[in-house]
This record gives sequence, structure tokens and C-alpha cells, in this order.
Amino acid sequence: MDLFESLKEKIKGKGLKIVFPEGTETRILGAAARLYAEGLLTPILIGHVFEVRAALTARGLNVEGFQINDPDNCDRFDELVEKFVARRNGKVTEEQARQMLRDPNYFGTMLVYTGIADGMVSGAIHSTADTVRPALQIIKTKPGVKSVSGAFVMVRNNERFVFGDCAINIKPDAATLADIAAASAQTATLFDIDPKVAMLSFSTMGSGKSEDVDKVVEATKLAKEAHPELALDGELQFDAAFVPSVGAQKAPQSPVAGQANVFIFPDIQSGNIGYKIAQRLGNFEAIGPILQGLNAPISDLSRGCNEEDVYKLAIITAAQAL
Repeated sequence: MDLFESLKEKIKGKGLKIVFPEGTETRILGAAARLYAEGLLTPILIGHVFEVRAALTARGLNVEGFQINDPDNCDRFDELVEKFVARRNGKVTEEQARQMLRDPNYFGTMLVYTGIADGMVSGAIHSTADTVRPALQIIKTKPGVKSVSGAFVMVRNNERFVFGDCAINIKPDAATLADIAAASAQTATLFDIDPKVAMLSFSTMGSGKSEDVDKVVEATKLAKEAHPELALDGELQFDAAFVPSVGAQKAPQSPVAGQANVFIFPDIQSGNIGYKIAQRLGNFEAIGPILQGLNAPISDLSRGCNEEDVYKLAIITAAQAL
């Protein structure tokens, strides 16, 4: 079954609500209308009510069916401020909280934290930092997870792979790489991929020597110790991880070499370059970045996204909420 048809079956009829802080952005509105019309989820749009309604009307969309939340006119605002101050544990005053929660990303994240929404999709007109910062301060990471990471699901026909981290951690240390590996494996299962995780390097099983290789070796050790149930190995060059004949030659004892489908890059530079090469030269669709490791699903769009990207990332976010 097509990847998104499978995800849509999972979320349809579950009553999920996804908040979109960029409530007047035309790409957001088009995707939200489609998601609602197909019965996949209920969109919550943030913005001044008259501005959101005007934007919907300008696009020829029926304003019925949308929930619109205006931070400046919200019955729950005092309650949200109180809970935000408590969550920040003395790091913000009530006055500061009132100011911060008028920011749509902070307000939307609080709707997720308080259970009013099941997840959030932002980033069409905001930077990654604008989306991730409130999530780190309010949603925070899952127990045992120290870092948030960003993965892409790479899709071409029936082929599906996970690439991580391509979006968040610039130079992750060994412990962070181990976290990324575990989180990326969990993302893979969401897309019906049986994860076989390769810790990538320019070296395969000691063929190269450097501090960069040592980091991947240590990350592999930590990930195996923390998650012995995972099929995971490293350090592996990409060809050794992906091509069966090369894997058999370079790493014959590896349970992953030659059959990996989850690829953990040693830094954001190689990850970003890698997914874009696959996208542009290999004609893979790059879905993401999917934020991993948070207590609730918060998704970050690219500012160059189109309406279809918003639609698909919202479906993924809703599926994560399950």
C-alpha cells in the first residue's frame, strides 16, 4: 500500500487535532482544508479570527469546520499562562509568560502540552529555531532521551529509507548519535519499515583512523548497549551499508551491512548533503524533517514548502500522535 494511504488509514476517524500557528498562510489553509474535507483530522488555526476568516474566504474556502484560536482573545489564556510559568519552573515571570504566549508558536505548543491539540505543524514562514525552541522549553524530550533530532523519510515508489540527523544537531557527540539512531529506528517503524540501522562513516570496521571514526564507533557501542533489540551496526561506509555484495566483502559478520534502511550520518553537514543528493539525483521524495525525541509531535516545515508538503507532514504528525 502507498505510504500515505497507509498513514491515512491509521489516523482517519481518530478525532485528532493538529494546530497550525501560521493561520493565515495560504499553503497552510489549503492543506488544512483538504485534511478536514477528507476527515483525517481537525485543524486548529492560530491568528486573529477576522484575519483567518478573511484569508480562508480569499482562497474560496468554507470557514466552517475550522477551529480558530486567537491568543489575544482566548478564554483559556490565563490558565495557559499559569501552566506555562509552572512548566518553566521559575525561568519566566507571569508578565513574561503573557508576552511569550502571544507568539503563535509558543501558544500553539501550549495547546499541545495541555492536550487541546495532539500535535503541531509550523515553519512555513518561521525558522526552525522559532518552531523548535518552544517545543524544547514546553514539550521537552522523552524520558531517557537527551536530544531532539530531525529525520527525513526518503521515498521512491516502493522504496523507503530513513536518514538522520539532517536538520538539528550540527556536530553531535557519540551519545547524541546513539540517541539519534534509536529515535530514527522508532520513526522507521511508524512508516512500516523494519529498522536495520547503519552508523555511517568514511570507514568500515576500522579501515580508516580518525577522531571522527572513533566517535561513530563509540556511538555504535552506546546504541547497542541501550537498545540491544535493534538491528544496528557500524561504523559502515554507505556502500557497505547499502550494497549486499560490498557489505559481504567489507563487513561479513555484520547483521546490517548490505541491507540497511536507516542511515545515521555522523554530522548535519553530511546528512543534509546526503538527503539532497538522493532527492535531486536519485529522484527520492524527501519527507520531513520529522522532529524526533519529543514528548509530543511537533513538526517543522521548510520555508520553501508547498501545500502538498504541509498536507503530508500534518498526516505524519497525526500518525506520531497515535
